[in-house]
Amino acid sequence: MNALGFAAQSAASPLESFAFERRAPRPDDVVIDILYCGVCHTDVHMARNHFGFTTYPIVPGHEIIGRVREVGPGVSRFKAGDMVGVGCMVDSCQHCKPCLKGWEQDCVEGPTFSYNGQDRQGGSITYGGYSDSIVVRDKFVLSLPGGLDPAGAAPLLCAGITTWSPLHRWNVGKDSKVAVIGLGGLGHMALKLAKALGADVTLFTRSAGKEQDAFRLGADHVVLSSDPEQMEAVAGRFDVIVDTVPYDHDVNPYMPTLALEGVLVLVGYLGPLGTPVNAGGVVRGRRAISGSFIGGVPETQEMLDFCGRHGIVSDVEIIPIQKINEAYERMLKSDVKYRFVIDMASLKS
Repeated sequence: MNALGFAAQSAASPLESFAFERRAPRPDDVVIDILYCGVCHTDVHMARNHFGFTTYPIVPGHEIIGRVREVGPGVSRFKAGDMVGVGCMVDSCQHCKPCLKGWEQDCVEGPTFSYNGQDRQGGSITYGGYSDSIVVRDKFVLSLPGGLDPAGAAPLLCAGITTWSPLHRWNVGKDSKVAVIGLGGLGHMALKLAKALGADVTLFTRSAGKEQDAFRLGADHVVLSSDPEQMEAVAGRFDVIVDTVPYDHDVNPYMPTLALEGVLVLVGYLGPLGTPVNAGGVVRGRRAISGSFIGGVPETQEMLDFCGRHGIVSDVEIIPIQKINEAYERMLKSDVKYRFVIDMASLKS
């Protein structure tokens, strides 16, 4: 199936127009015309081979909103014209323990990612959402609730589920006290979702001047984490801390702010922590450090339905595909509030 997108041909090359072939649809596939695709930090890392395993050419993009063009004969949940979403995964083994629990992101055999993955049946490399269309197994296609702005909904497929999953896992609700470390693409979604769940929400930030935006996004309080007095004032307060910082940082200063049996959940950084964690800060108070990686298909749909009921979408800046390289540079400088989203109609230019 002919497709058009933008791809990087090497780690040093800019993304440019790229014509390619999508795999032929199977009986359980959904063919989707892509309308919008969010831009994630992972896209930059993969395009530039920061992780060391990129296969070129690469078409990034895993925050996809589109309209169903056609469905295979084995598909009953969707029909042509439906508005749908596709996130970070397009397949998994479907028979291991995590998959059977709806945790496809932790598939024992490894999930098939939306791009730079390998199709489980044909062996071809997957291409992502910076394109005009995509073919996806129906089990990995999500229904978009009516009334949600499709452009604003696109980042929910990564930033939304990444922050929803730990909030859901740790039973955040109206009696919870939640803190969020960092105010970026992930952080701003964590504030919105925690507030909608009824929690008392605090933003931890190292930069002064973010109060107005934080309060608008759902924070009840803002704590300057570089101020010892402000940190001391919230000692023993939080049931859950969602740490969205995407680089190596010291988590020890935040541990005393956890309540009894509180948990700090890492969602933004996947590498080694350079500063060792002081075990005393974990042992005393029965505290924990946990981690969370995107989320499974069932909880992603649950998150979308919740956002539909509460009118929650990401704060986005819509760009044409021709400005994707500029967007990458701006994103690395944190010059976006809070997520770029590509209008795929611009591919026709």
